[in-house]
Amino acid sequence: MWSWGAFARGAVYAVPGALVALRDPGAGLALTVGVLPAALVGLPARRRARFAAVLVGVCTGLPMVLGSLLVQVRWLAVPGIFLLAYAAAVLAARRRAGVLLMSLGLPMAGAGLSYDDVSEALGIAGLIVAGSAYAWLVSLLWPGTPPVRRTPPPLQTPRAARAYGLRLGAAGAAAAACGLALAPTHPGWPVVAALIVMRPQPQMQQLRSVGRVLSVLVGGAVALLLLHADPPHWAYAVTAAGTLALAAATQGSRWYLTPAYSTVLVLLLLLHADPAQAPQRADERFWATVTGVALAYVFGLRLPPRSTRR
Repeated sequence: MWSWGAFARGAVYAVPGALVALRDPGAGLALTVGVLPAALVGLPARRRARFAAVLVGVCTGLPMVLGSLLVQVRWLAVPGIFLLAYAAAVLAARRRAGVLLMSLGLPMAGAGLSYDDVSEALGIAGLIVAGSAYAWLVSLLWPGTPPVRRTPPPLQTPRAARAYGLRLGAAGAAAAACGLALAPTHPGWPVVAALIVMRPQPQMQQLRSVGRVLSVLVGGAVALLLLHADPPHWAYAVTAAGTLALAAATQGSRWYLTPAYSTVLVLLLLLHADPAQAPQRADERFWATVTGVALAYVFGLRLPPRSTRR
C-alpha cells in the first residue's frame, strides 16, 4: 500500500537529519533513526492523538538505555530480558501501553545490549525522543480525519498473557545468550530479531519470519553498495531522506518492509566511519537475524501446538 501523502510527510520528517548529515553523517543518521519510529507508526486521525508519536519515541529510547544498563553486568542480560518480556506480555493484556512496549520497546531493550557505553545509548535515546517530538509537531500540519475503529489488544485473557509471556521471555533470553556468546560486538541483534518476529498469532509470525529475513538481505545489500562506493556526505543525506520517506509511504503495506529500512540506516550509522568493516558487519547482522528468527520459530510456533495437544 503506497501513500503519496505519507511520502511527503516522511520527506518533511527527514529534513533535520538530512541537513545535519551534510556536515556530520553520523549525527544525521542517528537523528534519522530517531524519527523512523514516528514515520512507521503512521498518522493518527485526530490531532490530539498524534502526541502518541512522542510516547513512541520514549518507549523506543528509554528501553534501549535499560538494555545498555543490563549489559554492564553481562550475566544479568539474559534473566533481565526474560523478566522484561514476561512483564510486557502481561501488561499488554491490560493496557494499550503494554502492546506498544511489547511490540516496540522490548526489541529496543534488546538493541541496547549492543551498547556497552551507557552515555552513547543515552545520546541516541535523546535523538530518538527529539526526532519523535519533531515528527509530532510536523504531523499537526495535516488535517484531522474521522477516527477508525480501534482493534483489540492481541492478548485477551491474563492466562493467555502469562503463557505467551513465558514463551516470549524464553525466546528473548535464549537470543540474548546466543548474542553474548556468538556476536560479542553486537549481542543485541539476535534479540531484536526474535522479539520483533514473535507474535501471539501464529499466522502473523510466519509472515513476519520470512519477511524479516528477506528484508534484512535487501537492506544490507543497499547499505553495502553505498558503503563500497565511499560516498560523499550529500549521498548519506539523500539516502537517509529517501529511506525515511519510503518507510512512511509504505507503512501500511502488507509486505514486511520495515527491517529493510532500519537495516539500511543502522548499518550506515555503524559503518560510515569505517566502510572496510561493512561486509563483516552485514554478515553478522544477517546471521544474527537468522538466529533470532529461528528462536522465535521454536518458541512461537513449535511449542504452542505441543502444549495445546497436552
